[in-house]
Amino acid sequence: MARTLADWRRPTWSDGPRVIRPGALNLYRATTGLAEPLVPALLASRARKGKEDPARLAERLAKAPTPRPDGPLVWLHGASVGESLSILPLVERLRVERPEVTALVTSGTTTSAALLAQRLPPCAIHQYLPVDTPGAARRFIARWTPSLAVFVESELWPNLLLEAKAAGTRLALVSAKLSDRSFAGWLKRPAAARQLLTGFDLILAQDARARERFETLGGRVAGEADLKFGAAPLPVDEVALAIERARFSRPPLLIASTHPGEDEITLDAIAALPDRPPVVLAPRHVERGPTIAELARARGLSAALRGQAPDAIADVRVADTLGEMGLWFRLAATSVIAGSLVPDIGGHNPLEAARLNCPAITGPFVENWASAFAGLEAADGVVMTTPAALRDSLAADLAAPDRARARAARARAFVDARDAEARAGLSRILELVP
Repeated sequence: MARTLADWRRPTWSDGPRVIRPGALNLYRATTGLAEPLVPALLASRARKGKEDPARLAERLAKAPTPRPDGPLVWLHGASVGESLSILPLVERLRVERPEVTALVTSGTTTSAALLAQRLPPCAIHQYLPVDTPGAARRFIARWTPSLAVFVESELWPNLLLEAKAAGTRLALVSAKLSDRSFAGWLKRPAAARQLLTGFDLILAQDARARERFETLGGRVAGEADLKFGAAPLPVDEVALAIERARFSRPPLLIASTHPGEDEITLDAIAALPDRPPVVLAPRHVERGPTIAELARARGLSAALRGQAPDAIADVRVADTLGEMGLWFRLAATSVIAGSLVPDIGGHNPLEAARLNCPAITGPFVENWASAFAGLEAADGVVMTTPAALRDSLAADLAAPDRARARAARARAFVDARDAEARAGLSRILELVP
């Protein structure tokens, strides 16, 4: 049914005084509504590039035929791998404490979908997040009718938030943070930011800096909690662990979650090591495996793809598989947490290595994980290096493994100390479940 101008401007939140949406939100809804007919073609184009699952494009349009189970349903959303995995403890507590509640977990990347398929319990449902157009948002909320929606970090999708709140769904924003760019953008639209943030029934900021930013924008922040500190250690196949431990002549060096430009930096450092250990290089996107193998060979290093030759012995084993980071962190003598060696990525999760007592080295570009890295650095639990100094940092860890392991123990202690805060945050969320 076509919507009139009055529909676009109808009051957003059901509680509090009746207010008209700010102009920025009206413009956003109108613009995304006009763009809606173009979305199927855009999704098809992304699927051809490997950025969407072609078999599941209907989910992105909120038109998938997946049946909704009877009974109450809680919707949990994390954009990518780290955010999605941080939801798992909440899914488990729902399963144990509220077994009548279905957990609907959404994410936005193919990698996160593949990992969630491995990690979610049978009682949970995964769907791709629908595109944030008025029609898709309306269909999604009408189909799933969640009683509570939980968003992780900075997922502020106006159409989905507006439709959910208008339908009476309670809203929570947890591990909440805003990048410098996002914060600056919302400061230019203060009325829109306030309108969205005051609709949340619970906001738990990731740290004190994030809390200040959300409060500046008008959010009512109830406390601080980062769910990623409450995640369980990455799982491992014990048989695979035993096989790989026997295969390596010595504990390997792990290069975790590289992006283009970082493979060259890390491989140059590896090739220059005086006493080179075996290397496992795990790209963030596994389809880049063959390219990375060629980069290694160009530097005089033998290379093998685990997905093609799982038993191969080589200087560099490219881990072009999903769901095995728990294996590699348990085996590694030390690790490089990539996403941090070139600008504009922002770093990756250092807590996974810390939970498994794996020494970690990172580059300087860690703005997405600034709070975690600052805490680890203050605890002397991580080495912060530069691309130019990476070889020396690796050599130091390999030459003094006891010192590296002591640093890993300090990192583990730091993470354990934050675990109670994360568990308390989970309890605050569960209190919102009707």
